[in-house]
Amino acid sequence: MIQLTNVAKYYPAGFGKTYVLRNISLTINEGEFVSIMGPSGSGKSTLLHILGLLEEPSEGEYLLLEEPVQKLTEKKRTQLHRTQIGFVFQAYHLIDELTVYENIEMPLLYKGLSGSERKSRVAELLDRFNMVAKKDLFPAQLSGGQQQLVGIARAIAHNPRVIFADEPTGNLHSDQARSIMELFKKLNQEDGVTIVQVTHSDTNAACGNRILNLKDGWMG
Repeated sequence: MIQLTNVAKYYPAGFGKTYVLRNISLTINEGEFVSIMGPSGSGKSTLLHILGLLEEPSEGEYLLLEEPVQKLTEKKRTQLHRTQIGFVFQAYHLIDELTVYENIEMPLLYKGLSGSERKSRVAELLDRFNMVAKKDLFPAQLSGGQQQLVGIARAIAHNPRVIFADEPTGNLHSDQARSIMELFKKLNQEDGVTIVQVTHSDTNAACGNRILNLKDGWMG
């Protein structure tokens, strides 16, 4: 499903280059739950952003769902992003001016679903996440744990095949973190969603079926 071959990421620095990632080759199969670990500055978020089509690799090849990512047109890349990928961020990234309902509905608008299809999908997710009573609230009126639940509901609204999560419990206390990770396990095991998460937490990493370690841009 995901295949990286000799992928590197660097930025120009003076007359040379500063490498953030070096020579990364990896395969992630459909249905896996993979955790990427490593110290701060090891390139974890950069790798996740490349996988999630938010950044381009400087070198190497990336195949996502058999598509050679670097050769895709902007239109095709956007379509892939909007239909196959869900992203969950540490800082939630909800839209402050939109209600819980409207935040969850956003990806469905991008996907072009009809009003009635959107309504039933959002209702199903609000029910699944026990957020029906909060559907008209704004993000600022929710706790961190509730905001992250909305972030996850939004990430899976359009039934993506893969979810990329960047420190999804980084801002939460341990009880909230545990319930978020339980939710990821369920999505992976029951819904068959492939999950790739970046985490500092050994507990979170253990929820997956494989751990990849990064250090100084190299994968160990």
